[in-house]
Amino acid sequence: MTIQHADDARVVVFTREGCHLCATAEAQVAEICAETGDTWVRVDIDTDADLRERFTEQVPVTFVDGAQHDFWRVDPVRLRTALARPPRDVT
Repeated sequence: MTIQHADDARVVVFTREGCHLCATAEAQVAEICAETGDTWVRVDIDTDADLRERFTEQVPVTFVDGAQHDFWRVDPVRLRTALARPPRDVT
């Protein structure tokens, strides 16, 4: 599955309020993106019925360059490796 970039961020983390795995994933993504200089954005799935239906059992879900990368947990090594590659054009 491929999605368009949210706010042109390289990494998109689909989350929901009150999700402890989401909070951990967001912190890891923020730290890694600060190291690499890449942008990221958080999207709350509960603000959109389609996103809620699609991801409700998988949050947090991480996308890199528009392609699904991980769900439930962030693997820091995998994320750094993905961000070391040139960005894909998803248009």
